[in-house]
Amino acid sequence: PPLPPRARVVASAASDDLSALGFRSAAEAAAEQRLRRSRAEEAAGGACAGPSGPASSVYLVGVGPGDVELLTVKALRLMRDADLVLYDRLISPEVLSMVGPQAAMLYVGKEAGLHTRPQEEIHRLLHLYAHAGKSVVRLKGGDPTVFGRGGEELEYLEARGVPVQIVPGITAASGIAAALRVPLTHRDYADSVRFVTGHARSENSAPVAERYRWEVLSDPSQTLVVYMGLSTLPQFADGLLQAGLDASTPAVAVQDGTTATQRVVAAPLGGLATAVEEASLASPTLVIIGRVVSLLREAGAGELAAAAAAAAVEGAAA
Repeated sequence: PPLPPRARVVASAASDDLSALGFRSAAEAAAEQRLRRSRAEEAAGGACAGPSGPASSVYLVGVGPGDVELLTVKALRLMRDADLVLYDRLISPEVLSMVGPQAAMLYVGKEAGLHTRPQEEIHRLLHLYAHAGKSVVRLKGGDPTVFGRGGEELEYLEARGVPVQIVPGITAASGIAAALRVPLTHRDYADSVRFVTGHARSENSAPVAERYRWEVLSDPSQTLVVYMGLSTLPQFADGLLQAGLDASTPAVAVQDGTTATQRVVAAPLGGLATAVEEASLASPTLVIIGRVVSLLREAGAGELAAAAAAAAVEGAAA
């Protein structure tokens, strides 16, 4: 009898017909990523074949926040040598173009309400191809273990005997703050920094007001960085204000940080959500809250960082 759809997809993974599973060349993947982003901008205006041999390593590689020049030397080497590359939505086309021409590319990106492949299927594909003796690279934006689900993939693969190497990347908080010339810590402004996510697991139905320890997050002596918090920003800001953080606390929201399309909206915490809505910022947007943001030279900050990123893209293409 014919295999069910999911079984056919996974069975094809065991063959050499990588195109049947959706793998592409690096050039094709970069072109598809550009088309995917273009469409997003327009919208805004079963059974698994068993492993057949000893597993090769899977590399969980962070590629930084977007600026191609923020790639590590190790990440670049692995990208150029890979046989198979599974990549996320936030990987820029410029970074994808650095992958070796021999690599087969598979898009496994996620965004709110639209997952091309469930996380469980990504786990199985990584496992399967590692046992096929392929050099497998899992590309992730920023750092793979900072809100990147790298820990879940590590646990799954190691539990099944697959060696895993984690290649750290510059996380969005560090890269974007540096692009804005805003230090995350400063002896006169903040003695600690805290990273939190504004995006809850799909099964978490608790309202935003009940998800966090607001008395901890509202400490005025720390810098608070919110990843994936665009959709919940009004409620998140309200939670901080209700916990006593001053409405005049400096804050900034950055879309597409460190890239040529970077956009920056700075406002006091009490008015940040309104300012972001008026500016129509879109995902991915990072939010930095705290007194260190008072060091932001708002005039021209976004243009300066975007110009630097654009120069990096031109240099990479040369």
